[in-house]
Amino acid sequence: MAEFFVHESSYVDDGARVGRGTKIWHFCHVMPGAVIGERCNLGQNVVVMPGTRIGNNVKIQNNVSIYEGVTLEDDVFCGPSCVFTNVLNPRSHVSRKHEYRPTRVKRGGSIGANATILCGVTLGEYAFIGAGAVVTSDVPAYALMVGVPARRVGWMCQCGERLSIAAGRAACPVCGTAYEESNGALRPMAQPRRAG
Repeated sequence: MAEFFVHESSYVDDGARVGRGTKIWHFCHVMPGAVIGERCNLGQNVVVMPGTRIGNNVKIQNNVSIYEGVTLEDDVFCGPSCVFTNVLNPRSHVSRKHEYRPTRVKRGGSIGANATILCGVTLGEYAFIGAGAVVTSDVPAYALMVGVPARRVGWMCQCGERLSIAAGRAACPVCGTAYEESNGALRPMAQPRRAG
């Protein structure tokens, strides 16, 4: 029995590495040199190019291309038809393969449907990119980004709930995680240890 699932309409080329428990659905193409972790889910019509790295438990929805130079860390969510680029100034008649710029989506990041991530940026841990946003620069951890170009309009808990900041602090109303805001960054506060 195979350690991962590939739909009969999809191709996983020799030289690609796919982790245990991963599911690759209809009309996907995983190219040589691509690395996909465990328990990932690739929806319909996903392309994973050579030189890409996808962590564990990553969800990639329909119609997403993961281009060379893109790294998705563990627990990343890519919404339907979101877009990654790898060159800033493409021209059909000019080869720019030596100019690919790396893009990293850190652990737990979420990218909404139809959002565009320009190459060369890093999305911080648990960043949340709203549907249709265009990200042109690095994004802080836990930031909620919307618009064209994307701008920070708030903060998100690692569980996916929007946070309300008061006096530089926030507590998630759903999971209870506490955060502290300072100098344009949000950080989880150390949780007290429970006896027992």
